[in-house]
Amino acid sequence: MADNARENIMNRIKQALKQPVPVPFPASEGNEFLFQPADQDLEIIFAENFTQLQGRFSYCANEAELAVQLNALAAQRKWSKVYCIEPALKTVLAEKGFTNTNATDLASCDASITYCEQLVARTGSLLLSSGQASGRTVSVYAPVHICVAYTDQLVYDIADGINGLIDRYRLNLPSLITLASGPSRTADIEKTLVVGVHGPKEVFCFLLDRQ
Repeated sequence: MADNARENIMNRIKQALKQPVPVPFPASEGNEFLFQPADQDLEIIFAENFTQLQGRFSYCANEAELAVQLNALAAQRKWSKVYCIEPALKTVLAEKGFTNTNATDLASCDASITYCEQLVARTGSLLLSSGQASGRTVSVYAPVHICVAYTDQLVYDIADGINGLIDRYRLNLPSLITLASGPSRTADIEKTLVVGVHGPKEVFCFLLDRQ
């Protein structure tokens, strides 16, 4: 009986595929974006939106200044275990004088540092993926996430960011693509906003000019 039911369902699917249903609103998938870029620079738009979402933004002229700011932040917060597994980023930081990336256990670290794929200015979001050397977990499980990005990674809207990933990875898109807009937060419990429940309690973004 079950086999007959399964066969009937499969036959109905095959028949449906022979006569595809037209898109009900063919004009909905146009080439024009709903949100048009503002006159301000993308750096300003991103910084404003990111900080409105409780993200902590800082601009650095170069990697040397980044190392200075990270050393000051680590000293102020008394961080002794900073987690970084992206070889290129770890090398740059060490060369410029930030050598505190000695944590080997993500679960017990004070903070994590990663690169990102791109920054989305309109939503103040970090575009991250499992294609990065840091993988799926580093930006989520640490209590503090520090993102290092460059001005040439700024895009205006989410669609621009996705198109950038398609250009970069072609047919091998990462299995996980995510947008992080400030620290994690939820208002599920009595409609009260709680920060840091399902992810980092703080998110920093250090934006640099590409040298």
